Order: sequence, then structure tokens, then C-alpha cells
Amino acid sequence: MALQNPPVSQTRSFSTVFLIEMWERFGFYGMQVLMVTYMMKKLGFIDSKANLVWGAAAALIYATPAIGGWIGDKLLGTRRTMLLGAVVLALGYAMLWIPSSNPTLLYSALGVIVVGNGFFKPNAGNLVRKIYEGDDTKIDSAFTIYYMAVNVGSMISMTATPWIRDHVAATYGDNWGWHTAFGACAIGLLLGLVNYSLMYRTLAHIGSPSDSQPVKPMRALALLAASLVMIGVVAFILQSLLAAKICVYLAGVVILGIFVHLIRSAEKTERAGLIAALVLTVQTIFFFIFYAQMATSLNLFAQRNVNTDMNLLGFHINWIPEQYQNLNAIWIVLLSPVLVWIYNGLGRLGRNPSVAVKFAWGFGAVAAGFFMYGVGAIWAVNGQVSSWIMVWGYGLYSLGELLVSGLGLAMIARYVPARMGGFMMGAYYVAVGISQYLGSVVANYAHIPEGLTDPLQSLDIYTSLFNKLGFVGIGCTAIALVVLPLMNKLSTSHANDAGSRTPLPASRSEEAYDNPTP
Repeated sequence: MALQNPPVSQTRSFSTVFLIEMWERFGFYGMQVLMVTYMMKKLGFIDSKANLVWGAAAALIYATPAIGGWIGDKLLGTRRTMLLGAVVLALGYAMLWIPSSNPTLLYSALGVIVVGNGFFKPNAGNLVRKIYEGDDTKIDSAFTIYYMAVNVGSMISMTATPWIRDHVAATYGDNWGWHTAFGACAIGLLLGLVNYSLMYRTLAHIGSPSDSQPVKPMRALALLAASLVMIGVVAFILQSLLAAKICVYLAGVVILGIFVHLIRSAEKTERAGLIAALVLTVQTIFFFIFYAQMATSLNLFAQRNVNTDMNLLGFHINWIPEQYQNLNAIWIVLLSPVLVWIYNGLGRLGRNPSVAVKFAWGFGAVAAGFFMYGVGAIWAVNGQVSSWIMVWGYGLYSLGELLVSGLGLAMIARYVPARMGGFMMGAYYVAVGISQYLGSVVANYAHIPEGLTDPLQSLDIYTSLFNKLGFVGIGCTAIALVVLPLMNKLSTSHANDAGSRTPLPASRSEEAYDNPTP
């Protein structure tokens, strides 16, 4: 709920969250783009182990927001918890800056990043929800632009960190190259914190009730102790892939149980929205299995089977293999304003498609993207496909991501009661975490045996996986279309129930209602 009603537009409040999210994602994706190849080239992991360690870390990174959302709602406040998360994340990236090849330091740094992300992620998203609460069309548009913030930050960092690694390594050695690139992630987030300190007043009226109450010292100490324990637990899990597997599958059972409990215990008028959220969350899990290929199988495919030389409008480009992941962010930035314009235009006509319809379109685009990678093998020369195959494959994949993942948060904002907002944002990220780990398991179907260096053989292994994922994407599209009538019924029931409630009091300036975008 908003705490007061100052003359601050939605646009200015949104901009503050947008910018801190952008810099936070700069750090995260700058680290992610290098992590699997760092484990292989610097720490000596085989591809299947590197995939699973990163998959387990990604699962935990996405799972801890379930706790962070509750902390923001009930203990520290939404704004405070988001800010704390940004500080902890900067510390985690700074640990990766230390020039050491000890895997234990890596696991500990990832543990700090897991905890920081748990504080930051659900509360940043929940602030956006609170800014646009009650306006479904603007929520879709706001979260699409918010999702673009993720990709502005990642676009810059996924271009910069591989370049920093190579250029520092050429002068000061390979060890300093890797760790200086990780250090850039910490510096980026520090810049984000400075920016937030200059703009924080625009969020003074947005937050949870806990934001207006002083923090009790014993509560702060207990939270610090719990965070340190969590860092140790994460480091242990990452060193034991069996423990990681058990935790991920247990989390799946728990998240399903939470949804069932909430649906059974909710008021009758809330159940249709919660059931709709559950169906869309299951679909999101399948999507993120595809998404997890970016840092794993698609990344390693680029290392072995893509011709990195490319001509664009007369300019010669020589890609660093990890930089192909940046195509995802570039396409997101290009496509986001187009989709916002379409959503707002259809909204004014009363014909904005439901989230469920957009999910179905998204799966179709993802399927086409993976077929692009797979079919590209037909034109491969000496086992290497053109960089243009990666460009267009990522374009389709990214369109699907915007339609599914970009609206996942909007789905929670629309269908889940406000009193469950922070917690359910966290639960959504637990579901994403489960699929990140499952995605690394899927990526290992393209494991390249040690000693295999023939690009023709590795090309067959990778494209076999990508074609299979294309067919799975077609199946997901079909399922999304089959459940569409159910989703339309649930959405209508939810809208009717929501319309019968007493509306919330005004909590923001009306200035932004004249603008088509946040």
C-alpha cells in the first residue's frame, strides 16, 4: 500500500526503480555471461559439471526471493530490503574480483550473491506493482518497460565484461583478466547505489507499512546471522550436486503445496485469480528451461560451432563467443517499446489480449528460435554456422521471452491479492529457479566428451538438442492454446470479483494517466 499521496508522478517513481534495477542487472549478467566458461577454462571443470553448478546457483538465486519478499512485507520494509539487497550483491561481485582460482571462494561469493538477490529481486518488482496498482493495462506496460531495464543493464555488461577480460588478460595475464571483468560488475552496482541515493525521495510514498517503522536491533542481528548461515548453506550445496538436486526438487514440491494451501484458504473471490496464477506459473517453468540454455548450451555452442566473423552494413564485427548472449538483451531493448505501443493501443480499443494468449504466442516464438539454431546446421561450413543464425535465433527467442517472462511479474501483480504480493513475487521466482536447474540438466544432453575437438561432431550434438527443444516448444504452444478457454473463464471470474470490491483509495498523482507509457 502507498503510505501517503505526495505530488510525485508514477513516471518519476518508476524511473527510480527502473534505474537501480538496470544497474543491478548490469552486475548480475556481467557475471553470468562469463561464469560457465570461467569454471571450465580457469577452474578446469568439464562442461556438464559447469552447467550443473551454474544451474544450481541460478536456482538458488531465483529461489531466495520467496524469503526476501516476506522480509520486505513484514520485517524491514519493501524499500529498505531492496536497498540492502543491492549492497550485499555489490559485496558478492567484489569477492569475485579477488584473483584466486580456489573453487571455495567462488562458491562463497555465489552464496553472497544468492542472499543479496533474495533481498533485492522481489522487492524491486513489488515496488513497481505498488506504483501501478489497480491499472491492468498500465501494469502490463510498466512491467514490460521494467523488463527492458533488465536488458539495458545486461546489454551493456554482456558486451563489456568479455571485452574487459580479453584486453586485461592481454596486458596483465589471464588471471587478472577474469577477475577484473568480475570487478566491473561490482563497480556497476556501486554506481547504481549512488544514483539511487540521489533519487530515493521519489519512492518515499511507495512501500509496505514496515518502511515507516524503525528497525529493531535484535531483528537486524537475527537477519544478519540468518544471512551468514544461508551463505554457508549455499556454498555447501554448490559443492554437492546431489544436495543441489534434492533441494531443487524439494522446492518444487513446496511451491506447489504453497499454491494449493493459498487457493484452499483464500476467500472465494480470490480463488479464480490464484488458480490462474498457478497455471501461468507452471507454463513459466517450462519457458525458463529454454531460457537457461543461453548461459549453458547456446554459450558453449558459440564457443565451438559459430563463425564469429560477421559483416553488418559494411562494418566488420568479430564477436567474442560469450557476447552472443548479448543478442538477447539487444532484441529485448528493441522489441519492448514496440510491444508496449501495441499493448497500449489495443488497451485503448478494449482488445488487449490476455496474459494467457501472450504466453501461447511466446512459446510459438521460442520454438521457432530453437529451430533456427538447429536448421542453421544445414548451411554450416566446416562445422561452423553463420553469426546471422545466432542473430535471428536470438530474435525469435527474445520475442518469446518478452511475451512469457516479461509478463510473468505482471501476471502476479494482476491475479494475486495485494496482501500476498511480496510473498507471491518470491514464490514466482522459486518456480523460475527450479526451471533454471532443470535447464542445466537439459543442456547436458549436449555434453561434449573430453577429447572431442571435431566441430562437425559437436555440431551434430548441439543441433540435435536444439531441434528437440523446438519440438518441445511446439508442444508447449499447443498446451497453452488448449488451456486458453479455462484461463479466459478464470480471468473473467477474477475480474468480476475484483470489480465488486471496494476500490483502494487514490495513492498517486494522476499526472501519468495522460501518458501512454510509464
